[in-house]
Amino acid sequence: MTENPFFSESVLPYKLPPFDRIRDEDYVPAFERGMSDHLAEIDAIASNAEKPTFENTIVAMERAGQLLARVKAVFSNMKEAHSSDQIRDIDRAMAPRLAAHDDAIHMNPALFARVHSIYEERSDRGLEGEARRLVDHTHRVFVRAGALLSDEGKSRLRTLNTELASLLAAFSGNVLDERNASSVLVRDRSELAGLSDADVEQLASAARDAGQPEGYLIRISNTTGQEVLGSLENRALRKRIMEASLARGGRGGPFDNRALVLRIAEARAEAASLLGYESFAAYSVANQMAGTVGAIDGFLSQLAASSLAKAGREAADIQAAIDLERGGFALSAWDWSFYSERVRKARHSFDESLLTPYLELNRVLEGGLFFAAKRLYGITFRERNDLPVYHPDVRVFEVFEADGRPLALLLMDFYERSSKKGGAWMNAYVPQSFLLGTKAVVANHLNIPKPPAGQPTLLPFDQVITLFHEFGHALHGIFSHTTYPFLSGTNVPQDYAEFPSQIHEMWAVWPEVVKNYARHHRTGEPMPAEMLEKMLATRRFNMGFATTEYLRSALLDQAWHALRPGHLPGDVAEFEDTVFSRHGAGFPAVPPRYRSAYFAHAFSDDYAGRYYSYIWAEILVAESIEWFKRNGGFLRANGERLRASVLSRGDSVDPKLQFREFAGKDPEVGPLIRHRGLSQAGN
Repeated sequence: MTENPFFSESVLPYKLPPFDRIRDEDYVPAFERGMSDHLAEIDAIASNAEKPTFENTIVAMERAGQLLARVKAVFSNMKEAHSSDQIRDIDRAMAPRLAAHDDAIHMNPALFARVHSIYEERSDRGLEGEARRLVDHTHRVFVRAGALLSDEGKSRLRTLNTELASLLAAFSGNVLDERNASSVLVRDRSELAGLSDADVEQLASAARDAGQPEGYLIRISNTTGQEVLGSLENRALRKRIMEASLARGGRGGPFDNRALVLRIAEARAEAASLLGYESFAAYSVANQMAGTVGAIDGFLSQLAASSLAKAGREAADIQAAIDLERGGFALSAWDWSFYSERVRKARHSFDESLLTPYLELNRVLEGGLFFAAKRLYGITFRERNDLPVYHPDVRVFEVFEADGRPLALLLMDFYERSSKKGGAWMNAYVPQSFLLGTKAVVANHLNIPKPPAGQPTLLPFDQVITLFHEFGHALHGIFSHTTYPFLSGTNVPQDYAEFPSQIHEMWAVWPEVVKNYARHHRTGEPMPAEMLEKMLATRRFNMGFATTEYLRSALLDQAWHALRPGHLPGDVAEFEDTVFSRHGAGFPAVPPRYRSAYFAHAFSDDYAGRYYSYIWAEILVAESIEWFKRNGGFLRANGERLRASVLSRGDSVDPKLQFREFAGKDPEVGPLIRHRGLSQAGN
């Protein structure tokens, strides 16, 4: 029997996890020993007879639990990137035990007494800079985890946390299973009119993989809207796909999430009340840039009015297009994507599908992401085929500074599969830390449909944007330059974490970058200048729809988590309708990006009460785009300023100060309205 690979630190470059040695059977023993070792280390810190100091308490806690950190880093991503029945069983079993483990640490009175002593005396002890911020954050974590509660309160909170961990694990597993179960099988090829031959072959390949050799399988993505709806001419099939998407998790059967949604909301409301907050939303946002629920509600309401007005004008244009073709029906959710493309073609003489042959994945990667990163930051990338991965599709790149010094490892997991959750995300397997002597090992994950063997991976432009977005998250981890892992990389307020990712989306449409990566996959010819100009000119097209579908989910997230104990609704769908009606956002032709029963951000991820973060961070992005344009744009000096002020800091400096140092001012909402084209005059 070989030793459990988690029991010792990886000897691979950058301490990359030894994926080739890790089996599902290794996780539980590693979790159990990791928790046991961690508690022993914590007990030693808490019972230390010496006077509490920053080094023997706060720093000692940062060093503790390395085995547990290793297994959590791998397992937490495997359950999302390459899950299995066994992994989901382990998750359901371990989630409540891990919650109890965290409670045992944060509700340890002797340990908190030491932390509190250092916190109270932090000025007298001369703690400054990153050390001072670590003390403040550590103390806040303990207080928010219940350290100040009575014994009775602690006991109740432990019970709720254990239950919530089980509920969240169940919700997450159901979302993946239901997404797979909701795939739409088409038997007749003629129903797929409007799709390219390559798209049809990809659907046939997916059907064969699913054991349906005679059909065409349309997999449902995690969002409500489905990419295929923009091309399918068959309205009945469009309706079938949209209804399958909207019904997920709320149609009965083993993966129904409605009861879980209600209980999660109720348990969170009670936990927040125990901790002295009016609601879980108030608890969730208290340590964010936004600060208060009122600030979020005011911001969302202000933006909703503009976006709904814009979406209304867009809907009128689409209905006119339907009527012009004598469609004889009113615009529905399954019509929007298809007919909005008709409007775009008519108004701008532009068909977005014509871009795809110029957007081949490897070219976008090398000529887009890596090209922009080298120009802005001087870094280079070299693929490593000698390092183990958890799936054959995963690629590994070593990252180097401009002077050749090794900087980090970047894993890229591009393709969708049935074992992978939907959407796109970044994670860190190893955080950068001078204390631990570690460089970053980070990963990007997307869900690009995999083409048949031998065919190129051609991307819709939205996937190009997603690549740049997730790459921004990766750079936030790669460039981290902090001492303590607690403050490293993307460990920042949620509504700030989306700023470094979204700011990198701008380079996907920066003319010099687009010209470098947008080349025909067969001929190598650059995208025609006219096509490029039209693409850039229509980036704001359909922005009313895009903003409204996002805001409807953000409002839903806030509403669920603003509930007080004992004031839970009885029906999920009715609650959704009430929320949208209350905010004047009842617009059936624009469904929310996520409905509650498949809203993983709200009910199984770290975005609960914080889904507003994407649009909040976009305020910072809009200001930053204007700063870049005022200061010469795509320049190394500008990239280095962003790296020094923001990307390298983690949470070692207040994010508000980071942004002010970069942009020279505090953000305002005006640039966001202009950036999204949501003014009355916006196109």
